[in-house]
Amino acid sequence: MDLVAQDYSQRELFEKYIYGSADVVGLMCLKIFVNGDEKKYEELRDSAMKLGSAFQKVNFLRDLKADTEGLARSYFPNVDFNALSAENKLDIISEIENDFNEAYLGIVKLPKSSKFGVYTAYIYYSQLLKKLKKTPAEEILNQRIRVNNHKKVGLLFRSYVDVKLGIV
Repeated sequence: MDLVAQDYSQRELFEKYIYGSADVVGLMCLKIFVNGDEKKYEELRDSAMKLGSAFQKVNFLRDLKADTEGLARSYFPNVDFNALSAENKLDIISEIENDFNEAYLGIVKLPKSSKFGVYTAYIYYSQLLKKLKKTPAEEILNQRIRVNNHKKVGLLFRSYVDVKLGIV
């Protein structure tokens, strides 16, 4: 779907893109993480897809400038990215937060062998979303928002402690 410039203004096309680019990655990883346990796979399937969706949507929001200007792509349905409104931004963030909330329910049920890595990615992307939430819409249109390296190290440490203490 990325071979040609696309406008994903129809919800159905947007969801198809998210499924094919992110949800399936979550499912593929989950298949490996549960090591053949089909019951566990089915139990965590929806959460894995929601995590993939959340990561992809955060990437879309973070890369808004490059996608709209450089690649002529618009991913979120019913949003004019030439004039992203604060309301549109909050609607997008609310949708992503819902995905993260549903994903977390699965993360806590992951096998210990994969929980730290998945939780670390979850914490990083959650932090990136918090930064995007605090950033005015017009600023998101003009620059790529990122988490600085010092903060990333802190998030890694936090993830390690949370998993070791059984908080997650």
